[in-house]
Amino acid sequence: MPSRRIVIVSRIFAPEPAAASFRLRALARGLTEQGAEVVVLTTRPPASATVEPEPYAVRRWPVLRDRYDYVRGIVPYLSFDLPVLLRLLVTRADLVVSEPPPTTGLAVLVSSWLRRRPYVWYAPDIWTTATEKMDVSPLLKRAMRLLETLAARRAAGVLTVSEAMGEELRAVTGVDREKILVAENGIDTDVFRPDGPVAEPGAPYFVYAGSMSEWQGADVLVRALPEVLAVHPRAQLRFLGRGSDIERVEEVARRLAPGSVVFEGLRPAEETAAWTRGAVAALGAVIPGIGYDFTKPTKIYAAAACGTPVIYAGAGVAAELVERNGLGAVVDHDPHAVAAAMIEALDRAADPARAEENDRLRRERSAWAAEHASLAASGRLAARWLLRGLQR
Repeated sequence: MPSRRIVIVSRIFAPEPAAASFRLRALARGLTEQGAEVVVLTTRPPASATVEPEPYAVRRWPVLRDRYDYVRGIVPYLSFDLPVLLRLLVTRADLVVSEPPPTTGLAVLVSSWLRRRPYVWYAPDIWTTATEKMDVSPLLKRAMRLLETLAARRAAGVLTVSEAMGEELRAVTGVDREKILVAENGIDTDVFRPDGPVAEPGAPYFVYAGSMSEWQGADVLVRALPEVLAVHPRAQLRFLGRGSDIERVEEVARRLAPGSVVFEGLRPAEETAAWTRGAVAALGAVIPGIGYDFTKPTKIYAAAACGTPVIYAGAGVAAELVERNGLGAVVDHDPHAVAAAMIEALDRAADPARAEENDRLRRERSAWAAEHASLAASGRLAARWLLRGLQR
């Protein structure tokens, strides 16, 4: 059988540090390992990123970025989506894989209809649900639901990252259950591992590595800090990432804990791993009860792979993941509850009598991640499913 040509379309791709980048790279590598010819249509990364050679073709396009060097917002999305529609019309493919936003899904849908070829919608997030929690116009919310529904229901198949995410997608778009494959989220366990460089060894800091969106409410972590500083005045909170809520989180930090919160911006995966490896604990948050309890933040997997405990403020499937597998502590999305957990983590890390126990728990967390959270294994699973669909 001749090699199948798979085109992956995404506004974000490695080396740009983001969960989507590394998940799609794992898929591209999995497809290549199984004999497919892979082409990635994406954007030029930020100037600070170092592009490494891959065993597949990556074709990049210049796009508009915000002041955080991120492709976010309708106009930046369209600066990628409109050219990619034309690029797809002149690109040969047996199958196209589309990453959100739904505007990209529309470009892929139209080009696939014109070229009479199938496409797969890769849905790691539900954009309709997210926009319902944002301060945006009702018209934009309706448009997002329409585009996401079209992208999912017209696709030959849908990939998603958890059973809960798949159920939410079905509820929002009405896509058939039979069209969905769950390829669990994960992390690159070759980069995120317990051994390796450590940022600021021995320093009493916490790390939040990932996106800051309104539905996460990451400011709750900053609001907890004054209580923590009263007991551990050298403690710091380091944010590695960005997102639509970053300016509000920065304002809270300036007001409540000046000098104790550091915003590092997006860092390469190796640097993020070093900061995570050396942290007292990795922090995560999702505001409960607003329709986003189905998410499993990648930062949980990254922390576990490094052996670092997690403090998760929220509920739902991520809370169950942390509790069921002994990955750390789950608390209410409340500053006092978060502060108590942070103080406990600092006390534990500083207690010589608990050093042996801490080392054992670190090994157990990283062993769990190696077995259950390998992004490479997830990418291979998704690749096999895509190629089996083409063989039918």
